[in-house]
Amino acid sequence: MTTPVLLHGLSEIAENYDALLCDVWGVVHNGRERFAEACAALTRFRAERGPVILISNAPRPAADVSPQLDALGVPHEAWTTMVTSGDATRALLAKRAPGPAWAIGPDRDAPLYHGLGLDFSGPEEAVFISCTGPADDTVETPEDYRERLTLCASRGLTMICANPDRVVQRGDQLVYCGGALADLYAGLDGPVVMAGKPYAPIYEMSLTEAAAHLGRPLERARALCIGDGIATDLGGAADQGLDALFIAHGIHAAEALAADGELEPARLGALLAREGGHARFAMRGLVW
Repeated sequence: MTTPVLLHGLSEIAENYDALLCDVWGVVHNGRERFAEACAALTRFRAERGPVILISNAPRPAADVSPQLDALGVPHEAWTTMVTSGDATRALLAKRAPGPAWAIGPDRDAPLYHGLGLDFSGPEEAVFISCTGPADDTVETPEDYRERLTLCASRGLTMICANPDRVVQRGDQLVYCGGALADLYAGLDGPVVMAGKPYAPIYEMSLTEAAAHLGRPLERARALCIGDGIATDLGGAADQGLDALFIAHGIHAAEALAADGELEPARLGALLAREGGHARFAMRGLVW
């Protein structure tokens, strides 16, 4: 497997691309604070090159995620529009209305269901599962759901997972996401359906948005994906035939970075080989 080309800044390759499909959590912010240099790099690309499409596995519609960016001080100039896993998942949920669904997730994810005409129940009466993540990701793990998910698997219920991420970095901690529950359910032989990264629907929506803002068709060779998740960001880019820039200071920082916090090529190569990931480029953190 070829080791990614290590970049000092996005400016080294910006002229080769007309649009960015950029991950949010782990690249633009860590859930507690924005990354100022990343925001500046995206702002510069948008001003000089083309649209920046934020592509997020957040399990809520983009309109309900953007206020979080405002609260963290991410400037509006840094991005053109956003496509979320929630946006892509709503179409899957609408086809199964009225359900009832067993909804797993925190109250903040309720906007995912607005206007879909879904009814809700517990796992005993549900006809499918909708999962956005643990109800309380500060304390819960997938194991807290094993008994109930085992019941659902025995009934053959399909799980629609609105957030394929397994974990995200919140400050200096890693917290479980919907993908971790989906992994457990799949291990119980329960069927799982997802539309977010690394799956095609969210990329199709993002590329369509990029072309609309360019005002012309977008060649896939002229779109660059940026992300810190090997399975989601790099896997999705590879499946869609898109170049990827790996950001190492995100969820894989402990494995990709040396003790001094710098990006070490040998460690990075070993990590990607072990995880089966591929990226054309890599940086410690996104800078211009």
